[in-house]
Amino acid sequence: MNRSTVAPIQPDHISLPVHFPLTISSSTGVTPSFQRLHWHRALEINWIAGGSGIYLINGQEFQFERGDLFLIDSHDLHRAFEGKNLEMVIVMFDPTLLAPEQRYDPDIMQPFRQTGVCFSNHISHTHPASPTLRGYIETMMLEYSSASPSHASVIRGHLLLFLAEVNRKCRLNPGDSRRTKAKHLDQIRQVIRMMDAELARPWTLKELAELVHLSPSRFSALFSQMAGTSPMNYLVQLRLDYAVSLLEQGDLSILEIAEASGFRNLSNFNRLFLHHIGMPPSALKKRLLGEEKQ
Repeated sequence: MNRSTVAPIQPDHISLPVHFPLTISSSTGVTPSFQRLHWHRALEINWIAGGSGIYLINGQEFQFERGDLFLIDSHDLHRAFEGKNLEMVIVMFDPTLLAPEQRYDPDIMQPFRQTGVCFSNHISHTHPASPTLRGYIETMMLEYSSASPSHASVIRGHLLLFLAEVNRKCRLNPGDSRRTKAKHLDQIRQVIRMMDAELARPWTLKELAELVHLSPSRFSALFSQMAGTSPMNYLVQLRLDYAVSLLEQGDLSILEIAEASGFRNLSNFNRLFLHHIGMPPSALKKRLLGEEKQ
């Protein structure tokens, strides 16, 4: 089956309101979309409201716990892993939201644009600025949920205060820069796009490496650094995520879903699905379609 006959995966699409391009949400645990290496145009602030875990951002690993903050720039390659009882508050907004302020304060976006150079993606709960930053996040959350008159202005104002505080108090010391080469990030993005566009193709490590003109060993090492797993393991994750999306649609048989997702062997598909998802595809299909016995 040609994958073009069903809805394509768009892991990097973030839907924001047109009138005020910002959302604030909370999550428990790590959703499949956060577990996958992904990127998006929207800017992202994560506040760890509870629990612990690991963030992988542009090949750099950050262990985090309650109270920590993360700033994710446009196109940063990132994924999260839950440690225990993870609760996150997620602020997503379009860069254009603060465009007028940059006329008067060109540095206001530096905490995002200079991550890895002048700023870290990670602000620990032990940082002196952390209580003030957390206060701004909490106020934005309250305003967003209440939707009181002029709440958009209050949120926007506290977002500016948040970034100004980071700009003043959270700069890296000279010599702490850990910016991953943009060329390497682009290479990994290119490969993931090709994987995602042709999931049913029987990719080999050599073919993936050739996409970015690298040797298989160099490519595998670079990909593993960025993604936290090998290229072929990541391809399996992409295929399984796609299989879940097809199960949700309920239109195809398990065999058709396995073939559309790039699995040539049904027993291998069932084995990998059970290992990664925690139940057989047939059981998940019944649950998704509400066919489980009460």
